[in-house]
Amino acid sequence: MNSRELALVSTAAVLGAAAYAMAIRFLFNPKRDFYRIESTQNGTVVKKSPSQSPFDPSKRKGYLSWDDYFMAIAFLSAQRSKDPNRQVGACLVSEHGIILGIGYNGFPRGCSDDKLPWAKKSETGDPLETKYPYVCHAEVNAILNTNHASAAGQRLYVTMFPCNECAKIIIQSGVSEVIYFVEKRLKQSDTAYIASHRLLSMAGVKVSIAHCFNYSSFFLHLFLPEPSHLWTKLRESDHTQ
Repeated sequence: MNSRELALVSTAAVLGAAAYAMAIRFLFNPKRDFYRIESTQNGTVVKKSPSQSPFDPSKRKGYLSWDDYFMAIAFLSAQRSKDPNRQVGACLVSEHGIILGIGYNGFPRGCSDDKLPWAKKSETGDPLETKYPYVCHAEVNAILNTNHASAAGQRLYVTMFPCNECAKIIIQSGVSEVIYFVEKRLKQSDTAYIASHRLLSMAGVKVSIAHCFNYSSFFLHLFLPEPSHLWTKLRESDHTQ
């Protein structure tokens, strides 16, 4: 299978999985209302969107926005990751709204997911017994999976803010905007993310927090088992920078 066929199969698999999941949900509960996530002073609440009259000639309300759609693709891609501790997904989108590449964190092609370690720490202190020397991050994979399409001037949706190493590749590839869902900083990795912010800012790459899933949270329920609790947690983490 050549690179073009691989890219087409990869994209088709992601979109097919999303369609399959939606079809299964509809099959078992066809009249299920969509939900909206609303933030209040007392936390986060989940509300049902009102049903639309069959005589209403207007388009359906509460459909996925483009930001929702592309971030949902990133979340879906993350589910392909074999990492037991962290699953990250990314989706590279052209200025015309065309998906150019998708990726998730994992080992390079041809490198066995069963032979290389997934551990975060080594009992012997040997870094080669951890995942870190081997893993390719989601952002890098999304950029490399474009089937030679240019990433220059394009937008990158990613479920977690990129590290400094990914920031370098994002800048060098010409990506113009990074939209991320959450930034989770661990104490030992603070330097990497501070450096990432600094690099992206100096290079003129626009960085935005995704405020999607606020009003069309089908994918939030699909991927996140406790949306209300987790949404509050993620929102809090956005302001701890």
